Amino acid sequence: MDAIVMDGKTLASGAVSAVRNIANPIQLARLVMDKTSHAYLTAEGANQFARSMGIEEVPQESLITEYSRMRWRKNLAPDANPVECQMGKAGTVGAVAVDLEGNLACATSTGGMLNKMEGRVGDTPIIGSGGYADNQSGAVSTTGHGETIMKITLARLILFHMEQGRSVEDASDLGLACMQSRLGGLGGVVTVDPQGHWAARFSSNYMSWAAAQRDIVHYGQYSGEHFTQSIN
Repeated sequence: MDAIVMDGKTLASGAVSAVRNIANPIQLARLVMDKTSHAYLTAEGANQFARSMGIEEVPQESLITEYSRMRWRKNLAPDANPVECQMGKAGTVGAVAVDLEGNLACATSTGGMLNKMEGRVGDTPIIGSGGYADNQSGAVSTTGHGETIMKITLARLILFHMEQGRSVEDASDLGLACMQSRLGGLGGVVTVDPQGHWAARFSSNYMSWAAAQRDIVHYGQYSGEHFTQSIN
């Protein structure tokens, strides 16, 4: 499991990859940011750090859903289409936030790609790919095809467009369009700027998203959906 968290005020970040038996790797990434002088820990070193911080390890079986087992078995079949198997429901969760003073943050956590090679690390823990936050421009969390996200550093690319004056919607669409047109990669992002303008955009078939602003929750899943609900 991989995760990243970033503070837009200080540009401090923490990330972990290839951790095992950790129910909430984003908590471990936050500890890397807050309790070490490093930005990224991986594999057994990250697990050792987790134990030193008192993070409880859980049975690995408890982190594997029956849906994931089904996809894994399907992908092992002789006639399996690897691309089709990767298009099922993914396990990436991302968030961006802005406070009343314009301080920004992002966080992204994932279980990773199905049937990946031993040692493969995806986009999620890579700063500028899985996420990026900077008080001077905005915050982005990404999901999608990891290899193409890394090649164009999707989160940082979107913030570049925002720094050139683009809105959160336009910048997000431009980044996703670049990834699709140049590399054929699909994905989705949640983006926010220091003024609280936000966007949830995706080039994949769907992406479940939600945003809380004042006393209203905005949410959707498929293209064109935008529902609202009061939280009072």
